[in-house]
Amino acid sequence: MRQFLHFPVILLLAAGCGTGEALLAQSTSEKAPVTGEEAPTFLFRVYEDNDFINIRGQGTDDAYTNGTRLDLFYTKKHPGRHGLYKLLPKAGEGSRDTYGWGLMQLMFTPNDITQTAYQPDDYPYSGALIVTHTLYSFNPVKKFDWQTELVAGVIGPASLAAQTQRLVHRLINYIQPMGWDHQFRNDVLVNINMTAEKQLAAWGHALEVIGGGQVFYGTMLNGLALYPLIRIGKMTPYFEGYMSQYSSKKWQFYFVFKPEAQIIFRNAMLQGGMFTHNPNLGTNQGPAGQGHAAAAATAPPLPYRGLEHWVYSLNYGAVVSTGKFSISFIQNTSSAMMKGLYSHEVGNISLFFAW
Repeated sequence: MRQFLHFPVILLLAAGCGTGEALLAQSTSEKAPVTGEEAPTFLFRVYEDNDFINIRGQGTDDAYTNGTRLDLFYTKKHPGRHGLYKLLPKAGEGSRDTYGWGLMQLMFTPNDITQTAYQPDDYPYSGALIVTHTLYSFNPVKKFDWQTELVAGVIGPASLAAQTQRLVHRLINYIQPMGWDHQFRNDVLVNINMTAEKQLAAWGHALEVIGGGQVFYGTMLNGLALYPLIRIGKMTPYFEGYMSQYSSKKWQFYFVFKPEAQIIFRNAMLQGGMFTHNPNLGTNQGPAGQGHAAAAATAPPLPYRGLEHWVYSLNYGAVVSTGKFSISFIQNTSSAMMKGLYSHEVGNISLFFAW
């Protein structure tokens, strides 16, 4: 997968240079919008992905079935100029920078969670537990941003995904998942995810069209993504900073549309970690002396289906913000992530508390 490093880096450098700003230009912590109102310094987000959340009322419990995330975002009076912070790209002089720490747990399961048998023709049982450190840098003059997310964590039983799903299903009196013994073994996940966005068009504060590109690189996910982001409604300008999108003295209500195309080179959640393998595979020669028929009956299991490298999705929903509290609902409809399998829908509800 390392061979893909140079192309994503060149792509991101080209996007940044187009703004006329140096990647490491002097920046400031996020300030109040141009209206003069004082911006908050902390924002806490509670984020829940779940495929049972469905705008059409047709919830499921398979494929990417759950993602729970907690984030604390904050601003600094003096931007980081040393160590790691010096290396992270910023949006240029006068940028509004928001830092963050997060904790996230992810889960994949097959469609039939009542089976105890290995199911190679479906999505695998897979769980991950990760810590994230983020820097969102917005330039309100150039209408451009850099978003960097550093990821570290584990995949496998150490993620506690099996225990979490069993507990939740027990609490809501739902079917118990029976196949977690088949999940990938423990492995280390380290990733860097980078996003560059630029405003393409706007009509006052009621409509914005933004072009974006992403690069994912590491042991968790390798790939690229391109998308337009469209916001329509009553809202604070997008490039005033991340905080202002979810907190303002004036109420906000806007719709979000984001069609996206991804090319995925590797996904540890679907293929296992870099240093482990599918624990369900092995060589089985059959009982001694039983002959060819017995050996054939106990033939080695099949591997999981191959990764679908091109994935297309549509994200759409709405955000309501009043004062220092916001709530958003986003529906994601995605094409299959593994060859020959099914498309999938996941709903997201996020709550934001600012102070």
